[in-house]
Amino acid sequence: MPLFRRILVANRGEIALRVIRTAQEMGIETVAVYSDADRAALHVRRATHAVHLGGSKPSESYLDVGKIVAAAKATGCDALHPGYGFLSENEDLAEACKQAGVEFLGPPPHAITVMGDKVEARKAAEKAGVPLVPGLQEDVDADRLVAAAKQVGYPVMLKAAAGGGGKGIRIVREEKQLVEAFELARAEAKSSFGDDRVYLEKFVTRPRHVEIQVMADKHGNCVSYGERECSVQRRHQKLVEESPCVALTPKMRAEMGKAACDLAKSVGYVGAGTVEFLYSEGRFYFMEMNTRLQVEHPVTEMITGVDLVREQIRIAEGRPLSVAQEDLRFTGHAIECRINAEDSAQNFRPAPGVITRWHAPASEHLRVDTHVQSGYEVPPHYDSLICKLIASGDNRDQAIDRMIHALEHLVCEGVPTTVPVHLAILRSPAFRTHHYDTRSIPGWPPA
Repeated sequence: MPLFRRILVANRGEIALRVIRTAQEMGIETVAVYSDADRAALHVRRATHAVHLGGSKPSESYLDVGKIVAAAKATGCDALHPGYGFLSENEDLAEACKQAGVEFLGPPPHAITVMGDKVEARKAAEKAGVPLVPGLQEDVDADRLVAAAKQVGYPVMLKAAAGGGGKGIRIVREEKQLVEAFELARAEAKSSFGDDRVYLEKFVTRPRHVEIQVMADKHGNCVSYGERECSVQRRHQKLVEESPCVALTPKMRAEMGKAACDLAKSVGYVGAGTVEFLYSEGRFYFMEMNTRLQVEHPVTEMITGVDLVREQIRIAEGRPLSVAQEDLRFTGHAIECRINAEDSAQNFRPAPGVITRWHAPASEHLRVDTHVQSGYEVPPHYDSLICKLIASGDNRDQAIDRMIHALEHLVCEGVPTTVPVHLAILRSPAFRTHHYDTRSIPGWPPA
């Protein structure tokens, strides 16, 4: 029996529905919060209760810590699930929940603070013995920039210390570009995160983006749920994720899983988290840790059979992990495509508007996570993600074929989507044979 009676879901869209579904399956009531733009949203109707936050801008609703915590207290919630995005990696929300006596379904504030700062996260990784990309961990200023870049060797990357979502990143290939790129990275970091600190690291050639899903309980246990390959990206944001990564050997997979768990334990981590690595030429390097549930978590759920949201809730209730590392089993292959309301012909420009007709395919080998339906209006205020398709198979080729079939039968009229891009990717020889990295999108743009 669950210990929590009622959970507030501090998010919107498909992730809010995802959390609501598992909580209700566990016999736990749910409270949705919503903005003016989301009055008629599906998550509002599916939850047991709903609280109107007001406004349509994120700053007026889903990013307002005071309103979120007040809603949880007013409705008698035992716990709060932040989903992903918005306040999911905000130490102020975690601390406010703690002060209000509401269990935060995530790591403690200290862990969020350390891992949320890219400079501090690198220091923590180094202390835990996790391999790092060569670079300068400290915040780089203009005076030290040229010398640091020469020491590391070109090309280099400038990255926002408080960054995320691909923002505040600049690749510099020669010294004459360095100062201008530094100023641009600082300006974007300041605009996006209110923090202009930038650090420097070596630019790894032809890397793969491989991340490890971890879960840690309050009893000192930590388990790696395997890896996800996330190398197919546009503007440093993921388009396709899959598991397992065919480039990894069992030995390398075990080493990366251990490194991820070692890092999580070193910062007193609790709950679901993802440790992201660059993998190149048989070596892996720590990039960052996302202190929340990832968009692509269904890929892991498909091959392990573990409901990660259920685990989050159980852990927050004080229960130990439901599975030990040696008992975890991986079955088959899974692929996720993020379907966004974007115009790929216009450099993936967000395309809000009304979805006049919507039909999602159904199959025992397909999972569809979405909050849209015919007549749904994609608002301009939030992320453009409208659907996630997750296909599984006995092997990678079978999973790809099933995903192509699903994409061909997904109907979305009224707004452009990234479906044509996904089809081009999955049909391309480069994707089928796994010959790509984070610097290219296989099959796109079309020849």
